[in-house]
Parts: sequence; structure tokens; C-alpha cells
Amino acid sequence: MKRARFSEEQIIGILKAAEVGGNVRAACRDHNVTEQTFYRWRNKYGGMDVSEAKKLRELERENGELKKMVADLSLDNRMLKELNSKKW
Repeated sequence: MKRARFSEEQIIGILKAAEVGGNVRAACRDHNVTEQTFYRWRNKYGGMDVSEAKKLRELERENGELKKMVADLSLDNRMLKELNSKKW
């Protein structure tokens, strides 16, 4: 998996700098970020504080783990149903 170049703290700082400065293009150029990336960050982190961003990351990680657990359990359930349906 690709390693993130910027932390949540840095991303929120860049977003706030662009908001204060009023010029998105200049802020992107100063931080060497494309405008597309800036707008993607703004959609995800817009209006958040650093603590809220950390909570979001933790919830996303937990959600991924739960999805894996559901997939494993549904696979086990399907396997047991298949095994149980055969005549012995």
C-alpha cells in the first residue's frame, strides 16, 4: 500500500492556509500538491480539527476490520450450510 506523504495534521494545516489565504492555486503550489488532491482533501477533511481527523482514521481502520470479520463469518456459514446439506 502506498504510504501517505502528508499526515492529517499537515493536510488540515494546508486546508486552513488556503482558506485564510483565499488562493487555492497558490497554496497548492507552495505545498507541492495538485488541485485535485486539494479538493479531495477538502471533501474528506473540510471543517475538521486534528482530533476529529484522528478519530476518523481510527473509525475507518475499525470498519475495515469489521468488514473482514463479516466476510470470514459469512464464508464459514456458507461452508457449514453446504456441508450440512449433503446426505451422509
